[in-house]
Amino acid sequence: MAHQEVLPLAGIKVVEFTHMVMGPAAGCILADLGAEVTKVEPYEGDNTRRLQGSGAGYFAMYNRNKRSLALDLKSPEGRDVALRLVDEADVVIENFRHGAMDRLGFGYAALSERNPGLIYCSLKGFLSGPYEHRTALDEVTQMMGGLAYMTGLPDRPLRAGTSVIDITGGMFGVIAILSALQQRHATGRGQHVTSSLFETTAFLVGQHMAQQAVTGEEPPPMSVRRSAWSIYDIFHSAEGDRVFVGVVSDTLWRAFCSEFKLTDLAEDSTLASNAGRVTARERLLPRISALFASLPKSELMARLDRAGIPFAPINKPTDLFEDPHLNAAGGLVELTLDNGQRTLLPALPVEFGGRRPGLRRDIPKVGEQSIEVARAVGLSESQIEALIKHGVLQASHREEMAV
Repeated sequence: MAHQEVLPLAGIKVVEFTHMVMGPAAGCILADLGAEVTKVEPYEGDNTRRLQGSGAGYFAMYNRNKRSLALDLKSPEGRDVALRLVDEADVVIENFRHGAMDRLGFGYAALSERNPGLIYCSLKGFLSGPYEHRTALDEVTQMMGGLAYMTGLPDRPLRAGTSVIDITGGMFGVIAILSALQQRHATGRGQHVTSSLFETTAFLVGQHMAQQAVTGEEPPPMSVRRSAWSIYDIFHSAEGDRVFVGVVSDTLWRAFCSEFKLTDLAEDSTLASNAGRVTARERLLPRISALFASLPKSELMARLDRAGIPFAPINKPTDLFEDPHLNAAGGLVELTLDNGQRTLLPALPVEFGGRRPGLRRDIPKVGEQSIEVARAVGLSESQIEALIKHGVLQASHREEMAV
């Protein structure tokens, strides 16, 4: 799916004023789907590029298939270049603090007056309400939204092991953008749409709120939850490797017993229903644990697969680089890191007609497409050269030499 004309968002122009994860994730999704996404970075480049530790992978993961335009937006000349780009855009995405874009002259009111068809997506900590002025982070809203409580131990809340709220909040932003684009077909006008971290967290834990409403009992954290099924746990193979197994229906129970020759359990009428098996969990689990511990991991997983039982080895993220399924059908895309090293990172997890959206542009260096964009918005070669000379437009060495 390398050709733009076959991608669903081909022809849609997006200008992205973002950093960190939430905004870049939204832009990455749109870019992978074929939109022309131009990332407007500060003159010195997005600070996210320089993060270390757990943030070291943010830029590499969420900025492929984009053009980089590096500008001094505090200068009149830099703002003019960015405004020319926005005037031709279908979508603007921003995820800065409340008021930051207005102070720069890039708030929704100012931009929509210039471009009435513009879809302007703000990605924030909170939607409208008493908290809307607060600055938030993924971890902040996981804590206040109940997700960290559900993930951790009863006395030790624990954030999820990835930026799940940033990423999902960005996805909701994309849903809002696509909905507004569809509505624009009827009205001819754009609008301001917003997605947020806190409300995204609330939506994700909504099933636990509903659980309490239905049962009348406060849901315990997942670490100490009462499972709805008897065999729904992590077991050890003969080598001591861990495998998760879930037998979640009566049909699967019969298939499970047949595959592992558990004739006596299959014929026990008290175990025929899920409710009966849950009641008998304390006598079932030692038997199943001992059975699995007698089998090599490869045989155990092969037999679970043959029986159609849900199972999973307990992997680390690094194991996915070598995953045969991801590597077989475009599940990983090859990208170039800032240091020149090549790596594989997950593709957008969707297919169109059995095909995955792939890579059209590698991760951009700071200002790698600055000159390309400046030319596209009508600046002359002499104007571009003057902007570079005066420190308004940052361009990669290769492009700068082409002027």
